[in-house]
Amino acid sequence: MSPINGLTNTTKNLIRVFMEEAWKPERMGIKPLLRALSGQHDAIPPVWMMRQAGRYLPEYRAVREKAGGFLDLCFNPELAAEVTLQPVKRFGFDAAILFSDILIVPLALGRKVEFLVGEGPKLEPLADAAAVAGLHDTIDGKVLAPIYETVSRVKSALDDRTTLIGFCGAPWTVATYMVAGEATPDQAPARLFAYRDPAAFAVLGAVFSSNGSYASGRDYVSGLVPAVAVGAAVVAVGAVTALALPRRKRIQSSVDAADVPVLLGEPAEPVYS
Repeated sequence: MSPINGLTNTTKNLIRVFMEEAWKPERMGIKPLLRALSGQHDAIPPVWMMRQAGRYLPEYRAVREKAGGFLDLCFNPELAAEVTLQPVKRFGFDAAILFSDILIVPLALGRKVEFLVGEGPKLEPLADAAAVAGLHDTIDGKVLAPIYETVSRVKSALDDRTTLIGFCGAPWTVATYMVAGEATPDQAPARLFAYRDPAAFAVLGAVFSSNGSYASGRDYVSGLVPAVAVGAAVVAVGAVTALALPRRKRIQSSVDAADVPVLLGEPAEPVYS
């Protein structure tokens, strides 16, 4: 017996209503995720998952083995586009999420970044004002060129109903990695740096503005929805205002100027006071 024949009449009617609603002529031509972001309500809401491309997919593991290291995969447009599209092809998600990393920008600012097996990302720590002063004034476009090519490849492969979500790291999140040189559970090195030498920490504005120019770049935003990840969970409330929010607003302003919607990924943990 066909699975559909085993459904109750009520369930069959609900499925029919949902499908009719989703495929109404007036809803065609606008991607479901973009409709939702514009305030329209569909019977079937758009669905996607954070980190939807990853190790749980056997096809991802096969490509990762072929690519070598994590950054090798990020900077290989053909393979990065392939793993970006894998979950969409398998599950029919309403959005593809660009396969990349928030630490691409520090790399484009001249810092050494590597991903060690079993350890995660490692960077050259920004231990003092002299190290901060050594940052490039602007991002190196040549470093980011493969990422833009991946965007182009994915866009050309998606159908008219699927949105491409890109992302960049929130200013505070990127700063915590750059100061400590690695992930830290309480982000203490960055907080201590900011309190001890606020003038030097302010120079990290190069990172903040570079995130904005990266996320709003013409080759990046055309046809996608940049999602700005936010990491300020362990900063005191007053410090969030002083250290994180102004720079985050600067990124959003850059993307708003490109007329592209923004998704803010807030942490689940509370901000400690």
